[in-house]
Amino acid sequence: MSGKYDLVIVGGGISGASLLYTTATFTDIDRIALIEKEPEIAAINTHHTNNSQTLHFGDIETNYTLEKAEEVKEGAELLAGYLEHYDPDREMHAKRSKMVLGVGDAEVRKLERRYEEEGFGDLFPKLRAIDRDEIADLEPKVVEGRDPSQDMLALQTPDGYVVDYGETTKSFVDRAADVDGVDVYTGTTVEDITPTLDGYTIETDAGRFDSDAAVVAAGSHSLQIAKELGYGDGMVLLPVAGSFFLARDLLNGKVYTLQMKKLPFAAVHGDADVHDPSITRFGPTAKLVPTLERGRMSAVKDFFDVFGLNAAAFLSYGNILADRILLPYVLRNLVYDIPKVGPKQFLPHVQKVVPSVELEDIQRAKGYGGVRPQIVNTKTRSLDMGEAKIVGDDIIFNITPSPGASTCLKNALQDTRAVIDFFDGDYEFDESAFRADTIDNFPRAA
Repeated sequence: MSGKYDLVIVGGGISGASLLYTTATFTDIDRIALIEKEPEIAAINTHHTNNSQTLHFGDIETNYTLEKAEEVKEGAELLAGYLEHYDPDREMHAKRSKMVLGVGDAEVRKLERRYEEEGFGDLFPKLRAIDRDEIADLEPKVVEGRDPSQDMLALQTPDGYVVDYGETTKSFVDRAADVDGVDVYTGTTVEDITPTLDGYTIETDAGRFDSDAAVVAAGSHSLQIAKELGYGDGMVLLPVAGSFFLARDLLNGKVYTLQMKKLPFAAVHGDADVHDPSITRFGPTAKLVPTLERGRMSAVKDFFDVFGLNAAAFLSYGNILADRILLPYVLRNLVYDIPKVGPKQFLPHVQKVVPSVELEDIQRAKGYGGVRPQIVNTKTRSLDMGEAKIVGDDIIFNITPSPGASTCLKNALQDTRAVIDFFDGDYEFDESAFRADTIDNFPRAA
């Protein structure tokens, strides 16, 4: 197996697949290849059991500023528009109510300020502030058994997109693969990427690929490959594994609790599974793990390439983990994995969403949860929350912790613009057609 391509994309998760779809369908680039090391597309973090299944708009994620929510909103609407366009039978997604719940005077006041004073009600026209009675209509178990004297308020929207990101990824690849000049190689491991005078040579266990430009969209491995090519100075990773507890038939949609600003998406939420609404998932829990892929010993060695075995990295890790909010959180999450003890310690978090839940109602989910690389900036000795991108000489490295899947098409839009620039006017990107295929199909408020 070998080939000469204009563009090679490394990684068959949703980030690489969305870029393949965008470049194959809306540019005139002649030859494009996607290389995925697993036998199937979307086999690791994009698989539907390994992520939150949430399309993050920024409306109920209370750790977001208004500015951050504005950025995420466009990305979510691009993907929601794609799903509305190409998934009328809801095989890739479901659409349900979602809300962020405030209980008690302090939390209620926070949500009121967020909705009325901070501009979130204006930014999201479908978002409503609802009281106890309306909450009970939508999510009876959230109110049942709760102290009637407690104040309650929720910010709720019908735009609760629950997404099987794995099936969405396959849809992107299937559409791209129908285009002449596009090849998809699965079960093909990249062993080396070498710069050449004309671009890059990509050595794999199945042969050699030559490419004018490349995009590495391989999650945690993207930084590993970037460092091998001399990029990524000042960046190391702190891999975090997410897990869930399961219960039966408690929620109709998504119910979030208020987030902590230093811990994106760490506050526990409950939601019904995308394919089986009788299964309610609670989580995520999160623990530090010495690997880039969940349950794979082979990825432990890769971890040390991006962990950073140097003074600057260790000082950064120490500074981060010494934080009075983060350190207790990390320690608590280690406990949740201990048999018998873990469920008992996690139960109060579940009861904040569904008060009537008892210990025997929840169980640790086996086979659920992936690894999310948290980016550490060794120059500021802090966590860089969100996505990271390194743009080099005719190459891009995408490192995509949350909300990477939600903003995959916005990320693809940005990368496609950059790739077109690599070719100095040889190719064009029909951005209007891209938007017509995606965001133009998103249902706006009346």
